[in-house]
Amino acid sequence: MDIKQSVLSILDEILSLKGRVAGFTLETPLLGAIPELDSMAVVALITTLEERFGFMVDDDEIDGAVFATVGTLVGFVEGKLAA
Repeated sequence: MDIKQSVLSILDEILSLKGRVAGFTLETPLLGAIPELDSMAVVALITTLEERFGFMVDDDEIDGAVFATVGTLVGFVEGKLAA
């Protein structure tokens, strides 16, 4: 499973980016850089990640750093899958 591609696909779907993620790299900033990524979108994104990857996210695991870049979000998912 290509975790980066799966995360990008979920971002595209949840944020309705219409394929803009095709140009995203691990360094692409998310929170504060993409207007569509507001607090409600973060909740939808977390819920979708939980459903698609089969893990649970505790409230204390989430902060702005997780959503800083594509790479930090991919790293978070990889960490959850490795646990």
